[in-house]
Amino acid sequence: MRLEAITWERLAERLADRILALEPADGSPWPRVGLDGAPAAGPGDLATRISEALRVRGRPSLVVGAEGFLRPASLRLEHGRRDEESYYSGWFDTGALWREVLGPLDPGGEGRVLPDLWDPVTDRATRSSYVRLPPGGVLLLHGPLLLQHWFPFDLTVHVLLSSGALRRRTPETDHWTLPAFARYETETDPAATADVVVRADDPRHPAWNG
Repeated sequence: MRLEAITWERLAERLADRILALEPADGSPWPRVGLDGAPAAGPGDLATRISEALRVRGRPSLVVGAEGFLRPASLRLEHGRRDEESYYSGWFDTGALWREVLGPLDPGGEGRVLPDLWDPVTDRATRSSYVRLPPGGVLLLHGPLLLQHWFPFDLTVHVLLSSGALRRRTPETDHWTLPAFARYETETDPAATADVVVRADDPRHPAWNG
C-alpha cells in the first residue's frame, strides 16, 4: 500500500471534502462515516477534527463513540476483566448501536440519534438526550473493531498502528486486549477493507493512502 505524508489538519480537511461529496448508496439523507482503530490510534481525535472541518464548511455532524455503547459490566465482564474473547465480541452493544444510532439514519428514519447509552465508570445508563441530525448531517462513528459488524457506512477510515506501535502506545494495564486486535487484523483485515487507511505509528507524522 502506497502512503503519503500528511498533517492531521490537512487530513481532516481532505476527508471533510470527500464526505461532502458522499451520496449514500441506500438513499439515506445522512452520510455515515466509520472511523475504526484501537484506542491507542485515536480514531476519536480524528473524528473530532473532521467534525470541525465540516462545521466550517457549513455541514452539521455528530461524533459518536462506540465506547459510549458498552454492555453492562455484568455481561461484558462475565468471563473476567481480561477475557480476550469477551472484548472481541461482547464488550460493545452493537444491537444498541444499530437501534439508537444507525437505524434512525436509515432511509425514512427521523434522524433522532442517541449519542451515548452507558457509562462504564458508574455502570449505569447515561440518560443522555437524543440529538436530531438534520438531513445532510453526517454521522462520525468511531471506535475499535468496527469493521467486523457490517454497519452501513458510506465511508470507512481505518487508523492503523503496527503491532509494535500498538503495544508501545497501549497502557500496560490494557495489554490483554492486544490479542483481540491481532485477531481482528487476521479475520477482518481492516487495512484492506477500509476505504481510507491512515498510518499513525508516529502520532506527529501521519500518512495516508489518499
